[in-house]
Amino acid sequence: MHYFAYKKNKLFCEDIEIEHLAKTYGTPLYVYSVRTILEHFDKLKSALAEVNPLIAYSVKANSNLAILKLLVDNGAGLDIVSGGELFRAKKVRCLGSKIVYASVGKTESEIRDAINYGVLMFNIESLPELVKINDIAGSMNKNVKAAIRINPDVQAKTHKYITTGQKSNKFGIDFETAWEIFLKREKYPNVALAGIHMHIGSQITEGGPFVKALKRAVRFIADLKKIGVKLEYLNIGGGLGIIYAKETPQTALEFAGKVLPDLKKTGLKIILEPGRFIVGNAAALVARVTYVKEAKSKIFVVVDAAMNDLIRPALYNAWHTILNITKDAKAPRKPVDIVGPVCESGDFLGKDRTLAAKEGDYIAVLGAGAYGFSMSSNYNSRRRACEVLVDKNSVKVIRRRETYEDLINREIL
Repeated sequence: MHYFAYKKNKLFCEDIEIEHLAKTYGTPLYVYSVRTILEHFDKLKSALAEVNPLIAYSVKANSNLAILKLLVDNGAGLDIVSGGELFRAKKVRCLGSKIVYASVGKTESEIRDAINYGVLMFNIESLPELVKINDIAGSMNKNVKAAIRINPDVQAKTHKYITTGQKSNKFGIDFETAWEIFLKREKYPNVALAGIHMHIGSQITEGGPFVKALKRAVRFIADLKKIGVKLEYLNIGGGLGIIYAKETPQTALEFAGKVLPDLKKTGLKIILEPGRFIVGNAAALVARVTYVKEAKSKIFVVVDAAMNDLIRPALYNAWHTILNITKDAKAPRKPVDIVGPVCESGDFLGKDRTLAAKEGDYIAVLGAGAYGFSMSSNYNSRRRACEVLVDKNSVKVIRRRETYEDLINREIL
């Protein structure tokens, strides 16, 4: 998180002091860095320039319209997984020809909307889905493109909840079934089976699983070519890991060095679906200390952000670096648990951290840009946070804080 740094003992996002943002906009507060988002996008684009890929940003990682527009305006496509994400893609005027549509459970209305908008292709997750898309396209007198999502049965070496490329996962189609689908492709006259898609998981820090899965996909493509199946696209998914604590993930250049030989060998158009790599380290969640509770066995720093704002620690036992936004060399630093006010024992942002904290202080939870706000909720009838976007020395509110009226405005008494 290069653009979240201390200057004279005050934590800044780019050129703006975070304490100023917290006092101006309140807490909990998500603070995003434009420079980080664009630099990470450009790193991937440059590293893979030899194959000129379509970089389709994974909307689920962070779906704020301002972030989507920033990326689309700079040349990104979008990887979507729902009708709601397609709606967002339309709002930021992403061309249909730069949208790929994943998800194991696309509904009929979602499929119709996507066909009408002219998405580049569907990523097919099952035979019943292929049948449904073919039937719907036929009823609309349309022809659509699709990629078969293969399940390469590769262990991604990540948390079990975010691995997606093993036989035990719900995602994708095994090679044998995919082969049969291609052999019988004439049964689906309204769907051009134009590509292969793979995605083996998220927060993958090693290159080995990618390379193993890719080689299996490339062999499969070569075998298809021998029987006259000519493909147009290879979508290698996303999942590139980032630094949350002491991880040493591959850089964009290191990743490119490992996959480019096989990608070039295929001669196909390449699609990439990064999410976390682009936005993960582009944000901090800022919170204010409400109480410091000194129990007999432990000190609890109770803050005004909670698991409803950032669920990753509770859901995955994920580590996020947590900092005081003001460094004070004289303040005593103690081992503490940083917890929220939600009525769950799993409501914590960090355990056994060394922090100086007193009531009224502010803290910053780093690495909060991916699967932070996008997984937030109104649990305990808590209002969702405000989001601001920092560009050098300017700041824009990109989501206002919810009001209590927002909590109930769709309910009927």
